[in-house]
Amino acid sequence: MEQGFLLDVRCPNIGQTLPETTENYAATLMFGGPQSAFEDHIPCIPKEIDWIDKAIQGAAPFVGVCLGAQILARALGAKVWRHPMEHVEIGYTEIHPTQAGQAHFNGPMKVFQWHKDGFDLPAGAILLASGDAEFPNQFFRYDEHCYALQFHPEVTMDMVKRWTIQGAHMLDRPGAMAREEQIRLYPTLDPIIERWTRQFVSYIIELAERRGAAVAPLNEA
Repeated sequence: MEQGFLLDVRCPNIGQTLPETTENYAATLMFGGPQSAFEDHIPCIPKEIDWIDKAIQGAAPFVGVCLGAQILARALGAKVWRHPMEHVEIGYTEIHPTQAGQAHFNGPMKVFQWHKDGFDLPAGAILLASGDAEFPNQFFRYDEHCYALQFHPEVTMDMVKRWTIQGAHMLDRPGAMAREEQIRLYPTLDPIIERWTRQFVSYIIELAERRGAAVAPLNEA
């Protein structure tokens, strides 16, 4: 909205339909949720996986965040998995750009995480940033216009406080940062993440223009 775009928000988990095509959109953003991308018994998961082909075939850029990234990975044929030792990645962790990802980063960056699942790198995808051995695949590109982010650049302080209360049962798992530490680090790390996010959004808008996407409403799924 700040950039002058209209948002078309769809939530398949509550029965809302997804667009028949992406041709009238500047970009599609698929955000996270408590579900797992392999939980086919949840109706919205197979629907979103099937829908991804429209994003891949269309001109509009696609950006998947956390669950959205995992859904893109699975739609491309990669395995999405629960960590075998029940590790999670919650709080701030450092990711490292690959050589292919250096255009998007100045160097290693600490980002906010909240997930228990990881994904393999799909065939034909290019890894742009990696994490530690527990969840190595953090950021990839498929084709020119489809991006997957395991981390949460959109998080706000209100979200951190809400998630650490509603998801408090996850904070005792291996790999989880204490709530107090997450809140303490936010004021220092968020300005860096916000600058990165603004630069990435600008890149996506420029990419949409280059690909001839309808630089009008942004779709949010």
